[in-house]
Amino acid sequence: MTTVQEWGRPVGDVNGVFADGAVPVPLVLVDTDEGITGVGLGPHVEIETVFAAIEGEDPRGVTALYDRMLRRTFKAGHAGAVFGTIGALDTALWDIKARAAGEPLWRLLGGRDRLVPAYASGLDIGLTDDELVAVYQVYARHGLRAAKIKGGLDIERDLHRLTLVREVLAEAGRGARPGLMLDVNEAWTRKQAVRHVRELERALDLTWIEEPVRRWDAEGLATVGRGIRASVATGENLTGLEQFRPLLAAGAVDIVQTAVVWGVSHFLRVAALAHAHDLPVSPIGATPLALLHAATSVPNHLASELQDLHPPLGLSLDLCVEDGTFVLGDSPGLGIRVDEQAINAFVRRPDATPDASAAEGPHIRPEHAGRRLLAVTGGPAATRSPEETNAARSHG
Repeated sequence: MTTVQEWGRPVGDVNGVFADGAVPVPLVLVDTDEGITGVGLGPHVEIETVFAAIEGEDPRGVTALYDRMLRRTFKAGHAGAVFGTIGALDTALWDIKARAAGEPLWRLLGGRDRLVPAYASGLDIGLTDDELVAVYQVYARHGLRAAKIKGGLDIERDLHRLTLVREVLAEAGRGARPGLMLDVNEAWTRKQAVRHVRELERALDLTWIEEPVRRWDAEGLATVGRGIRASVATGENLTGLEQFRPLLAAGAVDIVQTAVVWGVSHFLRVAALAHAHDLPVSPIGATPLALLHAATSVPNHLASELQDLHPPLGLSLDLCVEDGTFVLGDSPGLGIRVDEQAINAFVRRPDATPDASAAEGPHIRPEHAGRRLLAVTGGPAATRSPEETNAARSHG
């Protein structure tokens, strides 16, 4: 099943933008013979093969079943979307286990506090200045005092946009210095990253730079980290502990991230590995509900990414945001309710069906990423449709 996150505005990053703001959100529902259904967010790739590892098993043995799913994909490999399928099923199993126990997952995992610190992240590279300010004013009204914006194409533009967001958050915080982060989604070479960030640091106190170079480039990430004051954050696209180990060994990462789509068990293992290196962890992704539960139980959680303030279509979450903090509820399991009728009614509309294979968007790496000689002042090519571009020119 696939639903959609309807942002109501362009969303994306340096690689591209979904101009209509409709982002696909795949779901996995796992039923048990006890009548309990677990919910996981993630892909369906090779799901028949992966599900065979857990079919007929007691879902309460989720940790062992996670390894069983990894073994099922041994020859072909578990990276990429297949790892997302494992993560979605893993999350659904944790949901079932907590529902069966009659407890919220955060309590089952050993969390003491239902509060999880958050930072704002608007996937905002396709916004005008006025739109950017308006978006972060909404975050500020919910108590957010730290924010991550998308950039990486133009130093001057990034500085300008970071300054706008800083002013919004500082005003809301009555002058208190906000936290500022920049995410460039692997768009730079090592030298570009150091030059770009050091220029920003002439005027700003940048908390972290996210994915400045390719995700697997341990030496490059370490080089960037040595050349700037800001921390280096990465990890959301790494799948499995084997991909984290070289980065940690090289001192290449300061903020260890995992994506919600990779599942609860993966996050818990990465958090333990990071803790062994005295590093903080920070979950990434839209609707990070499962990892918020898990974050309550690890000693090195820093803050979790808050993207859209509204859940995907057809989902109800036992979760709210107050004073810059996620507040988890007491519903058993993850606290997700799925309205399948509402989801099915939406996806039957041909003009509204989310299309993950769209030719433009942040899921496709541009041909010249990492090989741009000059600043790209116009932003990602997919920011606006031709009709919107013509309309903007007519008003320019």
